[in-house]
Amino acid sequence: MNENTFSLGQIWSQGDSVSHAVAIILIVMSLASWSVILIKAWSLMQLRRMSAAAKQFWHSTSFDEGMAALQPEQADNPFRDLASRSTEAVTHHINHQNELHGVLNLNDWLTSTMRQSIDDTTSRLQSGLSILASVGSTAPFIGLFGTVWGIYHALIGIGAAGQATLDKVAGPVGESLVMTAGGLAVAIPAVLGYNALVRGNKEILARLKHFAHDLHAFLVTGGKVRKNPASVHPLPARKEAQ
Repeated sequence: MNENTFSLGQIWSQGDSVSHAVAIILIVMSLASWSVILIKAWSLMQLRRMSAAAKQFWHSTSFDEGMAALQPEQADNPFRDLASRSTEAVTHHINHQNELHGVLNLNDWLTSTMRQSIDDTTSRLQSGLSILASVGSTAPFIGLFGTVWGIYHALIGIGAAGQATLDKVAGPVGESLVMTAGGLAVAIPAVLGYNALVRGNKEILARLKHFAHDLHAFLVTGGKVRKNPASVHPLPARKEAQ
């Protein structure tokens, strides 16, 4: 038995189509989960910068200046989307009182619009997380299937040889151990990444809801939108949290 008997190349060469399929599935699942983790992590970093910029909104002296502080060059900025939709909703409600939604008061109409914006942001934040959840929950069992298949090969080798010699069982047993390790190696990053991203999403949504609360109070009681939806009275001084 040469020194390369237990190498991954040797294990791959002695495997059959089933073990190859299991290995390929685990590799694809790993690539998919790491792609989601990296993309969503970068997105969370961008959203944290946007939330920091949103704090400057309340230090502006006019609504136009506040909107400029929300980084209009950033695509899919949920804070700017919320502010834009809210001011458009107020203007539309004021100028279309004769329509069916006119029976709703401004508070209810604005709340509904803000909820829709937050729901859209929530859907974007949660996209891709189902992949991590699926990988984290199924990868160990796929690896376990490969383990069982490797042990089955070992038993077949023992039965054919009539005795449990090392050269008959080392390859299949090594293959089964690699499959077990592979399933865990794929599942653990997916589970940890899922938990980290969910925690980060909750943080962003909490900041967005806080911003929506303050914006709602401003638009309903603190500022009036003119016919031009981008034109409002200067922002009142915002009280600092006690």
